Amino acid sequence: MNGVLVAFGVSFGAIFVAEMGDKSQLMALTFATRFRPIPILVGIAIATAAVHAVSVLIGAILQVSLPTTLIEIAAGVLFIGFGIWTLRGDKLTDAERARVELTAERNAFVAELGDKTMLATITLATTYAPLGVWLGSTLGMLTADALASSSAGYSGRGSRSGRCGSGRPCCSSCSAPLCWSKGSGAE
Repeated sequence: MNGVLVAFGVSFGAIFVAEMGDKSQLMALTFATRFRPIPILVGIAIATAAVHAVSVLIGAILQVSLPTTLIEIAAGVLFIGFGIWTLRGDKLTDAERARVELTAERNAFVAELGDKTMLATITLATTYAPLGVWLGSTLGMLTADALASSSAGYSGRGSRSGRCGSGRPCCSSCSAPLCWSKGSGAE
């Protein structure tokens, strides 16, 4: 049980930090300016649990398939790379912002495939207890995305006009062009 708790703590912290500014967190923020946060987080939770379960399975298979020294070297190099990637940050493209009508679950699932949090989860699962890694990485990501979703309510939901300064439809908290207008009933 102690190994699961250590795996949970390390995974939660690593994935929480890696998720800050990541495209899936920005997606959660964008959706939350348009829709209620709870359905968004439920969709993200389902997608994250599925993607991270696959990631942990891949990591567990690699753990028994590769020599320990090789895994430790690869994990160290990958975590340095993830740190640099996190500092660089991710940005949503105009095409990703324009697809608001898709569900958060589908977008979160696709956004996480091959993402740094998926790769970090695989790496963690090669070293730590798989159950703890899965729980920690999933909850770490959900916590980061919940922060983004809840902050959208404070920054834009109450004063949403549906138009930005240029008159284009937009998200008032982040000025991202969106395809919606006031009173669409999506709330």
